[in-house]
Amino acid sequence: MIGRFTGWPKEAYDVLLELDGDPPVDVRERCRKDREQLVRQPMIALLHDVADTDPAYDDFSVAGYYSPAYGRWQHQYATVRIAPFVDLGLGFDLDGLRVHGGGRLSPAAQMERYRTAVAAEASGAELADLLRSLQEKGFAVAGRVMKRIPRGYAVGHPRADLLRHRSLIAKRPLGCEDWLHTPEAVDRVLAAFAELRPLTSWLANNVAGSR
Repeated sequence: MIGRFTGWPKEAYDVLLELDGDPPVDVRERCRKDREQLVRQPMIALLHDVADTDPAYDDFSVAGYYSPAYGRWQHQYATVRIAPFVDLGLGFDLDGLRVHGGGRLSPAAQMERYRTAVAAEASGAELADLLRSLQEKGFAVAGRVMKRIPRGYAVGHPRADLLRHRSLIAKRPLGCEDWLHTPEAVDRVLAAFAELRPLTSWLANNVAGSR
């Protein structure tokens, strides 16, 4: 297999620096082609190489220049869909590359399945253990969280903190070192995705439902 990804060129940082903050329209338009070539296209190549290595990652999308879902021009985002509302993600900007994985738990049926699985002893303990393991590996656990535990669950429930989640995300910066400019970034992403797979698998099996 011949890899497509050769690394982000160092000039990518020059483009992102020029787009930092709230650049005027003329600057955004002047940087559009360079950003596509130096920032977005390497992300696409990286995701192709990741998917070639593991077909589980072949359903991906890379945000465009004016993607309203992500907003700012100085951040390049990509999403790998694992199951409905469950995904892995990458972000590249002036701080380097970062990775996340988790679920948004948006539909009411998903939210109810999530709470039922968290409250159950076996599946709930499994989730708590795998999140603890991710934190030990340097991941931060985040997401939208309710102020109070959902109605119908005891305030003293051993996993009350998890029951309050409306979304559940584990995220970690991968760094801004020289390997970003080389094909080594593919292996770094694959390793991080492998660490996140227990979480996305738990969400896919217990929460996501059918496509």
